[in-house]
Amino acid sequence: MTERTCVIIKPDGLGKKNVGKIIDRLESEGFKLLAIKMIKAQKNKIEKFYGIHRNKDYFQPLVEFICCMPIIVTVWEGENVVKNTRKIIGSTDSKKAEPGTLRNLYGTNERRNLVHASDSLENAQKEIYHFFKKEEILEYNENDWKS
Repeated sequence: MTERTCVIIKPDGLGKKNVGKIIDRLESEGFKLLAIKMIKAQKNKIEKFYGIHRNKDYFQPLVEFICCMPIIVTVWEGENVVKNTRKIIGSTDSKKAEPGTLRNLYGTNERRNLVHASDSLENAQKEIYHFFKKEEILEYNENDWKS
């Protein structure tokens, strides 16, 4: 089933210069990049984005981390892209992430774990439109892009 997901490259992904590796990995899995932008995250917007974690002790440190430098927000499309992207990025704690996953290869720990990816179709929809307007997301036929 073709789906869409939101993937955010966190500040450590930019700081460690892993942006290209992350994008290449998702593209090599056959996913299509539909939208991308680099933003300086606003604290109130990130607090709303991670609102489900508001009462956890890691909430404020997470918000501060995400807001410490720019992030790259993206929209991807593909077969079972939500579930498959979660497999590709690995466990939240980079030290416990499965070998070969993005977090295992490039992450540092539970907070500095390189990327965020939607965990369900419902959340993917919310997360995509948290950062993008509908007209910012590409709609294209695969045949239009073959050279």
